[in-house]
Amino acid sequence: MAAKKAKKKTKKAKKRRYSKSSGRTVKKEMRRYKKGTAKSGPGGKGGKVKSKKQAIAIGLSKARNKGKKVPKKKSR
Repeated sequence: MAAKKAKKKTKKAKKRRYSKSSGRTVKKEMRRYKKGTAKSGPGGKGGKVKSKKQAIAIGLSKARNKGKKVPKKKSR
C-alpha cells in the first residue's frame, strides 16, 4: 500500500471586515459612553446610552454614515 502525501495547507490572508478608521470611530463612542456623555437618537434627544452594545452600534452607525468600510446592518 502506498502512503499518501499530506498536502500542506497555506494560510490565506484574511480581508478586513471593518476599516481601521471605523474602529477608531467606535473607540471614540465607547470613551463617550464610559464618560457618560454618549447620547442616543437624532441630535441626542433619545437620552443617555445605557449599554456597551448600544454604544458600539452608535459608533458603527456613525462610521457607516461617514462612508467607512463597515458591513451592512443585519435586518431582522
